This record gives sequence, C-alpha cells and structure tokens, in this order.
Amino acid sequence: MAIDERKSIIGWSMYDWANSAFATTIMAGFFPIFFKEYWSVGVDVNVSTAQLGLANSTAGIIVALSAPILGAIADRGTAKKKFLLFFAFMGVVMTSTLAMVSEGYWQLAVFIYVMATIGFSGGNIFYDSLLPGVASEKKLDRVSALGYALGYLGGGILFAVNVWMTLKPATFGLADTVEAVRYSFVCVGIWWAVFTIPLILWVKEPKLENSVSGWQMVRAGYVQLIETFGAIRHMKAIFLFLLAYWLYIDGVDTIVRMAVDYGLSLGFAGNDLIVALLIVQFVGFPAAIGFGYLGGRIGVRRSIFIALAVYLLVVVWAALMQEKREFYVMAVVIGLVQGGIQALSRSYYARIIPADKTAEFFGFYNMLGKFAVVIGPLLIGGVGLLFRRAGYGELFSTRAGISSIALLFIAGGVLLYFVDEVQGKKEVQILSEKR
Repeated sequence: MAIDERKSIIGWSMYDWANSAFATTIMAGFFPIFFKEYWSVGVDVNVSTAQLGLANSTAGIIVALSAPILGAIADRGTAKKKFLLFFAFMGVVMTSTLAMVSEGYWQLAVFIYVMATIGFSGGNIFYDSLLPGVASEKKLDRVSALGYALGYLGGGILFAVNVWMTLKPATFGLADTVEAVRYSFVCVGIWWAVFTIPLILWVKEPKLENSVSGWQMVRAGYVQLIETFGAIRHMKAIFLFLLAYWLYIDGVDTIVRMAVDYGLSLGFAGNDLIVALLIVQFVGFPAAIGFGYLGGRIGVRRSIFIALAVYLLVVVWAALMQEKREFYVMAVVIGLVQGGIQALSRSYYARIIPADKTAEFFGFYNMLGKFAVVIGPLLIGGVGLLFRRAGYGELFSTRAGISSIALLFIAGGVLLYFVDEVQGKKEVQILSEKR
C-alpha cells in the first residue's frame, strides 16, 4: 500500500464516519436520556448520574487495561485490521442488542452498553494505529482531521434521522418515541457495519519482515510491551505528552458523554439537548478540517492550547448556565474545537512515536485516554454526591460536579507546555539505534 494513496485515505477516514454514529446517537444522545428516563425511571438524578458515570468508567477500565498488550500483539503479528474488525463486530452486535432491553432494567442496559463501548474504544486503538501507514508526516494533520470531520458529518446525518424518528414516529410507521429509540439503536449497528466495508477493502496493513503468528505473536507482543514500558521513561517528550493527553482528553470525553445528563439535571427538555448535539455535529464537520489547516499554519501544539482555553471557558460557563439558549450557543463553541483537539492530538502523537510500534504506542495513548474517562465521569458524579450529602441543594451540587472538570484542562495544558517535539524525535531515533 502506497503512503498518501487517495483510496486508502478515504477508506481509512470512512471508519470515522461509520463508528461515530455510536458516539453521537448512543453515547452522547439517546443512551443518557433513555437511561435516566426509561431504564432508571424514578431514580434520584444524582444517583442515576453516578450510575451512568460508573458505566462509562467500567468500560474505560477494561479497555485501558487491555489496550497496550493488544497493541503490542497486533504490531508483532501484523494484525491491526483483524483486531479492529473484531472490536467493530462486538460494538455492532451489542449496540443493536440495546433495543431489546425493557423498562427498569438499568443493570442489563449498563452491561450491554459497557460491551458496546469496549467495541467502540477497542476498535479505535487499531484504527488510530493504521494512520501512519496511510498518510505521510506531511499529511498527518490533514488526514487525521479529515477522519474526524467525516465522523462529525456521518454521525450527524444518522443522528438527525434518528431524532426525526423520535419526534415524528408515525412518519416512519412506528408506534411511539420509545419504539423509535429502539429502532435507532439498530440503525446505528447497521450503519457502523456497512461503512466499515471501505476500510476492509481499501486499507492494506503494512507487512513486517519479522512478523509472527499464533501464540508466538502473543508472547512476542508481551515481551515487546515490557520493553516499551522500560523505554518510555527515557522518552521524555512521549511521557509528558501522554500525561498531558490523559488529563485534558478526560475533560473532552467527559463533556461528550455527560453533557446531556447534565442538561437533564438542570431541568432542560431532552429534545432541546438533542438539538444542541446536532449543532455540535454539523459545526464540528468544517471546524475539524479547519483545525487541520490551522495546525499546519501556526503549529499543532499552539492549536491544541487554543482548544484547551476554549474548553476551560466552556466549563466555567456551564457551571453558571441558566437558560437553554445558552446550551445552544455553547454547542456551537464546543463544535468549533472538539474535533480539532482530537484530530491534532492524534497526529501530534503519531509524529513522535516509533514507526514500527504504532499499534502498541497507540495502545498506551488509548489506555490513558480511557483511564481519563474513568476519572472524569466519577469526578462529576462523586463531587455532586459529596455536595449533596453535605447538605447543599440538588442544583448547586450538579453545578459543582461539572465545574470540577476545569482542573483537568488546566493540568493537561501545563504538562503540554513542557513537551518538545524535536527532542521527542531524537529520543525515538536514539532508541531505534540501540535496538
């Protein structure tokens, strides 16, 4: 497979189009609403928020613990695509299965959601690791941004159709909103499966000279993982970036997964919040592409700092929010930076890691991202419950929970300031010469 080949770039980017339907319709949209109003009906809002946070955190822990070893195994056995397709299949099946969970069965809904999230997050480890084999360093930022942009557009299109189904179920021959949401879960599964096909057909995984298979692949991957754990502490740039990313992407992902739940806790209507999510998707499409170009003009790290500053403003604003129209304006602001910070973080990291260990190093990258999602939702839910038990009102406790996320953006930005990309490349070169 040739680097920068048009067909392989499109095939790779289309997987973002495919699986982003899960991130929008399920993670950010219908699951939090359905969980609070259908599967957890009658439960205190702070308790249901904590339960949702626990579900996200459980999935994060499982993916985080398995990501590095899976990445190392895939690198040694040239199995990135196979692992990606395995996790994608899991996500497709589990997402579709959500349609079968009855009212009040929040425990079963959590279990299936956790399994679907593992499929989504696990697949992304190997999807990200294919990027350096698809695009040259010169095009990393733009190709990474293209993936996120198509994700926003594809996820937004299906989400808009799903919202239409819930608002006008009779138009689609459905009985009511509940049935429309159930069919939406199935639609996401089908969408995810169909649009993964271009990646299967057009993206060819680079072959390794010393690749192995079977149990040799597992053993070689384990040995490589141990070696990399030892090497990373000598690679200051990678180490600092991973810590910075761990913190600030927590804030980003937590806002994605908990924003609707937060709006419901403030008393906003579910339909209003869904509209806000649609705004994020369609603003995010051109904005992600724009951030790819911005990174090339002023530097990737500076562009990430701009996004972090915007997110810090958003958290403070959210804690003081009073009216639903503010939620709409905030959706526009988030849409301007959400895809950009994700895309540029991915391409920046791809620049400073060893070219022959992309899956393993992206395993660490995704591991820290998922451990961050463990902290974020628990932070919101935990701080909210803490203030509630201390005697503060429900609304004040909810606002205190969301405001705690500001600490993650601040700490992540401080650590990112000390990352030196040039030094990082030198460290990787020195490590390669020693091997």
